[in-house]
Amino acid sequence: MKYAVPVSGGAVALHFGHCEHFAMFDVDEEKKEITGKELVQPPEHQPGLLPPWLAEQGVNFVIAGGMGSRAQDLFQQNNIGVIIGATENDPEKAVLNYLSGKLATGDNICDH
Repeated sequence: MKYAVPVSGGAVALHFGHCEHFAMFDVDEEKKEITGKELVQPPEHQPGLLPPWLAEQGVNFVIAGGMGSRAQDLFQQNNIGVIIGATENDPEKAVLNYLSGKLATGDNICDH
């Protein structure tokens, strides 16, 4: 499985569509461990572009602080699971905490 986490300033981005990079993690879900990771530059922001682009990258799940409803719908259409409201700042810890069932989530801070 592959997880993507939007990153700005080295931390999980509060606004999904305006991140600087995506931290991509290859994950062995059975062992609950990360087997590979890379930082990927996204294409220039355009509404609706990131969900199909991440699908092309082989992403299965996105963990984000906040995300608009249109992006959530587009991820669903691209068969990518979405975990919203992540309160963990460290992208790698967010994935590991999610795998172990310990990821704290709050409200979706994105209002569009």
